[in-house]
Amino acid sequence: MNTLIQNILVFSAVALALLYLIRKFFWKKKKSKKACGEDNCGCH
Repeated sequence: MNTLIQNILVFSAVALALLYLIRKFFWKKKKSKKACGEDNCGCH
C-alpha cells in the first residue's frame, strides 16, 4: 500500500510540473490593449 501512495504522489508531481511548463512556455499570453505606443493610438 505504501508503494501505491508513493506512485500516486510521484505521478501527480510530474503532472503538475508538466502543466506548469506547458502554461509557461506554450500558452499564448493575451496582450493588453491598454499598452500605449505600440499601435499608434495617438495617446502621447
